[in-house]
Amino acid sequence: MGRIFVFIGGLGAGIGLACCFTALLPFVLTSIGASSLITALYRDSILLPFVGASLILLGSGLWLMRRTRS
Repeated sequence: MGRIFVFIGGLGAGIGLACCFTALLPFVLTSIGASSLITALYRDSILLPFVGASLILLGSGLWLMRRTRS
């Protein structure tokens, strides 16, 4: 279970941080034809809590993995 949390948390944090600090999200949404979602999703009030939750999931997965080894 810990490995799944680490994978999902790392993937979510990576995508969230890439969208926060680069223009990846508008480019992807425009390329798939969902450019109307840019105003709703491309905001720090949405992306930063997503990154925070992903980092918490990543940390709990690492903690679970370490706990099961000991």
